[in-house]
Amino acid sequence: MGEQKLIFLDIDGTLTPAGSNTPPESALKAIRAAQSKGHKVFLCTGRNLAMLSPVLAYGFDGVVGSAGGYVMAGDEVIYDHPMTEEQFHTALDALHDSGVFCTIEGKDATFGDENLGDFLKGTSGGNSEIERWRKALAEDLNIRPMQEYDGCPIYKIVFMCLEDWQLEKARSLVEKDFSFVCQTVAAHGCLNGELINRAFDKGRGILKVCEHLGVPVEDTYGFGDSMNDLEMIETVGYSVCMENGAPQIKERCDLVCPSVEEEGLAKAFEQLGLC
Repeated sequence: MGEQKLIFLDIDGTLTPAGSNTPPESALKAIRAAQSKGHKVFLCTGRNLAMLSPVLAYGFDGVVGSAGGYVMAGDEVIYDHPMTEEQFHTALDALHDSGVFCTIEGKDATFGDENLGDFLKGTSGGNSEIERWRKALAEDLNIRPMQEYDGCPIYKIVFMCLEDWQLEKARSLVEKDFSFVCQTVAAHGCLNGELINRAFDKGRGILKVCEHLGVPVEDTYGFGDSMNDLEMIETVGYSVCMENGAPQIKERCDLVCPSVEEEGLAKAFEQLGLC
């Protein structure tokens, strides 16, 4: 078993172009070749189960979803940690009070403020997270109006606003329990990010998979592109950033490979002897 590697892949901007559910054929070929050598390949993403399911259908060995709040090895759920109701309502009310646009993610559904689409149309520039939401909203990718929220457990709140001060009230109330993970901001664009529960992160999700499967963490590889991949990058035995990734992630990684549009994943798998 010492030769078996565990490979963890972010989705947006890493496995697929931002907002897409379709990996390049070269990436799928490399993943299947790695699996045929006995390695296991996991999705490791901020997406909830509903939003990652179209990608999971390509045949992965499990998932670290909701930024580490929901972890599966094969078909077995090995970790499940939503917000408490009090945490959720305190954070959402504070963000709304400051004019912040929000989406909330349960396991099987995502709900968004109804005016979020109009807000995004007025922004310029962007990053992989903004682009994902633009496309998801345009395609109505399982994002339902906030008024339809049915009380299901929530794992994550994604926020978008124009000024950092709009986050101050929520920070004062819930920062002890949640990290405010902000993406790099494009000029004249908007500030976007997510509230990640300090009880978990992508890195700790990876450690749970390693423990469950009995594979040492030094036999893991992680591929990412944005700041919400930081804990993954810092946890795995060998880290890879896409050329389209954030500078702060690139400088921390063992390897920078070509962008997702330039078949970087397949090239990196080959370079590292994974396929």
